[in-house]
Amino acid sequence: MDDRWYADGLRFECKRCGDCCRGEPGFVWVGFDEAKKIAQWKGMSFSDFERAFLRRVGRRMSLIEKENGDCVFWSAGIGCSIYSIRPTQCRSFPFWPGNLESLQTWQREAGRCRGINSGRLYTADEIADIEGE
Repeated sequence: MDDRWYADGLRFECKRCGDCCRGEPGFVWVGFDEAKKIAQWKGMSFSDFERAFLRRVGRRMSLIEKENGDCVFWSAGIGCSIYSIRPTQCRSFPFWPGNLESLQTWQREAGRCRGINSGRLYTADEIADIEGE
């Protein structure tokens, strides 16, 4: 028997509204291979991409943010300019451990994200796979 509170699954459909990409400072962790892929997609050398779009945090890399806290790749009217190759952290939203702690944390996040509780039903096993990426 599955004892996860979301054993029957959860609904989510990205509305590409950018609510999860804007306004709050933080980190969008990017692995080396992900960063190389984005740099290639943008037609840049890795070193140029790193100087323009990444910051080092210890041994890790994070995308930089605009002054207002928005992701550097978010633009009003366009949305995420790297959506098709966005980092794993972005792809796995909202199935992050903190959001899956309880129904209350899920519903709190639903208040900030219009795609939560709508769209496709993800099974608990699919969510576990996404969460583990």
